[in-house]
Amino acid sequence: MKIGILVGMENTFPPALIEKINGMNAGVTAEYIKIGGVKMGEPTPYRLIFDRISHDIPFFRSYLKNAVLNGAVVVNNPFWWSSDEKFFGYSLATKLGVTVPKTVLLPQKSYKRGVTDASLRNLEFPLDWDGVIEHVGLPAILKPHDGGGWKNVYKVNSKEELWECYDRTGELAMMLQEFIDFTEYTRCYCVARREALVMPYDPKNRRYLPQEALETISRDLKDRMIRDTILINEALGYDLNTVEFAIKDGVPYAVDFTNPAPDADIWSVTEPYFNWVTDAVARMLVDYAKNSKPTSAYHRWYKLLSPEAALEMAEFALGAAVGASRVARKSSDAIAEVIEEITEPIKPKRARKTGGKGAKTSFKMGKSGKSGKTGKPGKSGTTRGANLDKNAKKSD
Repeated sequence: MKIGILVGMENTFPPALIEKINGMNAGVTAEYIKIGGVKMGEPTPYRLIFDRISHDIPFFRSYLKNAVLNGAVVVNNPFWWSSDEKFFGYSLATKLGVTVPKTVLLPQKSYKRGVTDASLRNLEFPLDWDGVIEHVGLPAILKPHDGGGWKNVYKVNSKEELWECYDRTGELAMMLQEFIDFTEYTRCYCVARREALVMPYDPKNRRYLPQEALETISRDLKDRMIRDTILINEALGYDLNTVEFAIKDGVPYAVDFTNPAPDADIWSVTEPYFNWVTDAVARMLVDYAKNSKPTSAYHRWYKLLSPEAALEMAEFALGAAVGASRVARKSSDAIAEVIEEITEPIKPKRARKTGGKGAKTSFKMGKSGKSGKTGKPGKSGTTRGANLDKNAKKSD
């Protein structure tokens, strides 16, 4: 049984992870993946694939989806990773009871070629900037709605600064978020949706601090951050992620938690945290490879691919076909009766006798030249059509 590791520029975490897994002697080995042309529908030789780079390489993301389709376990799930973004995460967190900063999604500043004013007719214009600022407050953070590793993130102190920064964002969809003037800040690893490690973090200098820096944080507050971290990842379905908390007045605000390929480099996270995440991820991957359901089991189309579901679908299709044929026969019979009725030859009416023998029979002729009653058009015929046309013109 093999685990495939899909990586980018990382040089410390992936090799340490492979060494750790191979040293566990658990009947599972790990190695780097090599990928060439991928034939559709063909399975991968790996029971599990650990993804650290597909967010930057669309070819890898498509490869992983095909691997899921063919029964592999993929960490993290490439389908959800493709559809997730930070604004949805904040909205979800509010429903879960997790405290998050007030956030407003903003229309893009500009759009790709081909998008015209007609394409944007649903947008409110001008945008109620004063209303947005009143809701969020100032200062505020302007940042992309789907993340980007601290890129295109601005702190704004006035409407003019907001406009100036917003004008630089191009085609990015941005969010304006309440700025939390925190006294403590933490980043929490979450592994397998059940293990969490709270790490003190300095976002201004982007560096991890030793555990001693947590001494000012109460046990209850740490427990709450662990609880919120696990809850968020259980809801999002991420098996490896980080959640960041800005703590103000004893309240942990979850400010960032869509990081499915979190930093794990030893020179960044420091050795103690590096060792923790390497051990935890190695245990998770081996456990998932040996015991987990395939990732495809979490998708609707899996029900159509399993043997039991295939049998049920076959029986359903057979029943549907039989039912459809019966309906078709009944419909065909009904249509035949209608056709027969409307195409039946009209029998000429017998002449009414107006006198004695030899009285002549006469039929009045309408304008069409056919025998029938004469007179002004009634509710049917061309008069009704004309009335409809007039009504249509009035409605226009």
